[in-house]
Amino acid sequence: MQFLVYDPNYDPNSPEAAAPPSPELMEEMGKFIGEAIQAGVVVTTGAVQSHGTRLRLADGEFTVTDGPFIELKELTGGWAVIEVASLDEAIEWSKRFREIVGDGETEIVQVFGPDEAGGQ
Repeated sequence: MQFLVYDPNYDPNSPEAAAPPSPELMEEMGKFIGEAIQAGVVVTTGAVQSHGTRLRLADGEFTVTDGPFIELKELTGGWAVIEVASLDEAIEWSKRFREIVGDGETEIVQVFGPDEAGGQ
C-alpha cells in the first residue's frame, strides 16, 4: 500500500520555514530517511512550487490559467510517498517523522496506481 504524507498546515512564510534547520536536525533527519530508504519504505519525496498552471477542458475548449492556487501552499514544504503494509504502519513511520520535526500535523492519504484499479 502506498500513502502520500504531508503537513496540511505548512506555511512557507512562517518564521520557522524561513530559518535554516539546525545541523542536529539535519543529522537526525538524515538518519531517519536513511533508515526509511533501507527499509524500503520511501518511494519518493519532493516539494512543489507555490504556484502552478491549471489546464481545463470544457465543451471542447482548453483554458490555461496561471496560479498560485491555494491548494498548493500545503505541499510546498514537502511530501513523501511511502510504501508500507498498512495504514497502521504508515501512521507509525509518520509519528517517527513528526517526533523529529516537532509539533504540527501530518496527513496520510492512500494513493492508488495502475495495479490497484478500483481502489479500496
